[in-house]
Amino acid sequence: MSETETTDPSRRRGPLAIVAGRATNDPDRARTTPDSKTAHDSRTAPLVSFDRRELRLLFDLYGSKVAAGEWRDYAIDFSPAKAVFSVYRRASEAPLYRIEKNPELARRQGAFCVVASGGLVMRRGHDLARVVAVLQKKLELVRD
Repeated sequence: MSETETTDPSRRRGPLAIVAGRATNDPDRARTTPDSKTAHDSRTAPLVSFDRRELRLLFDLYGSKVAAGEWRDYAIDFSPAKAVFSVYRRASEAPLYRIEKNPELARRQGAFCVVASGGLVMRRGHDLARVVAVLQKKLELVRD
């Protein structure tokens, strides 16, 4: 048993808070420090997510790429900072592309961006349909 564990089962611990660089479970101490954030505060922050129209665009693109045999798996991550739609060629690899929605950049560069596997930002913009157009295959002329 470590020093921080208690033997009294009636004493329950609250959310862990970082106070002056040290972790504490004392909620009174966490409230008295004005610049500290408790874990409870970060859980109540709203998550950034894709709306229905954006998800429809993403899944239409994903479905066409799966039908073409280029993509095989996807993942969606939501956080208070941004929402990410990642596509994979194989589930065990790193994502081929990440389509990110970051509302903090909405006024400047646009909330949406497509990032390649190496970290290169392929396209940014305010409209998701125009941003994901960089991933859609262009028509090619075939000569005999």
